[in-house]
Amino acid sequence: MADTARTGDRRLLAVTRTQGDNEALKTGEVKPDGWSFAFEEVPVLVHAFRRMVRGLEFDVSEMALTTYLVAKEHGARFTAVPVFLVRGFHHGAIHYNPARWPAIKNPKDLEGHKVGVSRGYTVTTGVWARAVLQEEYGVDLSTITWVLSGDEHVEAYEPPSNVVRMPEGATLEGMLAEGELAACIGAGADVPGVVPLIPDAQEAGYAALQTRGFYPINHLVVVKDELLRERPELGAEVFDAFARAKRLYVERLRAGAIENPTATDRMYARVLETTGEDPLPYGIAPNREVLGTLLRHAVDQRILRRPVPLEDVFAESTLDVTG
Repeated sequence: MADTARTGDRRLLAVTRTQGDNEALKTGEVKPDGWSFAFEEVPVLVHAFRRMVRGLEFDVSEMALTTYLVAKEHGARFTAVPVFLVRGFHHGAIHYNPARWPAIKNPKDLEGHKVGVSRGYTVTTGVWARAVLQEEYGVDLSTITWVLSGDEHVEAYEPPSNVVRMPEGATLEGMLAEGELAACIGAGADVPGVVPLIPDAQEAGYAALQTRGFYPINHLVVVKDELLRERPELGAEVFDAFARAKRLYVERLRAGAIENPTATDRMYARVLETTGEDPLPYGIAPNREVLGTLLRHAVDQRILRRPVPLEDVFAESTLDVTG
């Protein structure tokens, strides 16, 4: 725990972006029992991920799902709790320039070409977007050269041979505009003439939810292993605090009581309306299928070297909790 914990205040140094499902923790409307969070605000959240992966700077940290899985495989000294703060659809993450690539009529036409990926190959959005290409459109991902704009949070990770860095001084947006890339994941949406590769991408995401329950998880929460060893029940206690805050948010969604709703709020409200269920279920049990899908694709895409049992992914005290 943070130094203050050892003087009796029991504060955990934490980082998470303020969003609907955790806002009550930030405002103090929900308080953990017997301890508290000391939140550090990091304007660019991915910087916090890197600080946690490389420097173990926080007691509790929000983190992208595949960043966590790769870090854990390479010996990271933190473990997840099944608090899934961010979910979404990734059909709209893939963009291309039809003026430069008139031969591309559907996603399978990307085979044999170069596709950009914002930041690293292990970025969760990229993993899910490639899963969409493979599962829904039959794209052979191994035939594509994936061009990255940055490096990986986990320095020890080694990508497959069809993953390369973009040329020095280049940008994904510029390469997309000039036709050097057939498409791009996670970048290029604001380039003139560039459009989503998948038509009506937003509706395609909801269709995948309705027809096969495809509802990707992006972010979860991790806790330092040192603290979990000292206090084995801490994982469940962190889960409980986040789950109580989330339930308040879902109650407001159900009541239509979100003031000035964001696009994310509207997405969760539509998921709630579509399924009639909590749009942000926490715990392993209600998410076993989607977590299994992600783990399978992570191995297929050579994000992970081998399959991982779900029970090895999460803190022991959280294996049976739901919220």
